[in-house]
Amino acid sequence: MTTTATPSSSVALTRLLAVGSLVGLIVLGLAWEMWLAPVRPGGSWLALKVLPLIVPLAGLMKNRMYTYRWVSLMIWLYFTEGVVRAWSDVLPLSRALALLEVALCLVLFAACAWHVRLRLRNAAAQQQPLNEAPAHE
Repeated sequence: MTTTATPSSSVALTRLLAVGSLVGLIVLGLAWEMWLAPVRPGGSWLALKVLPLIVPLAGLMKNRMYTYRWVSLMIWLYFTEGVVRAWSDVLPLSRALALLEVALCLVLFAACAWHVRLRLRNAAAQQQPLNEAPAHE
């Protein structure tokens, strides 16, 4: 008999935060480069920067641990872009969008790191009673 454990509320919250901030980054990237503050009128090829963000979306929604781990590393590229653009762009709107990108990246990183930590802790707690079973003499 196999039972599927329901995720704890903390794990569910971190999943929601991770997926929400990733979707937020995708929407922000498209809106920023196409309509809000494009480099060229009518949009920019920089909108293609959101394509790598679409790849992990399915893995996060399916709760794959490996995806949470590599997204927490990949997101630093977008964080760096946001920091550079926040301090180098001339338009105030573009600077504000860059700071929003930085904030979403930080939320995504924290959610992924917290998610992985909680799941590893839960897995270790489930294994512990099996390892501490008394030996029959």
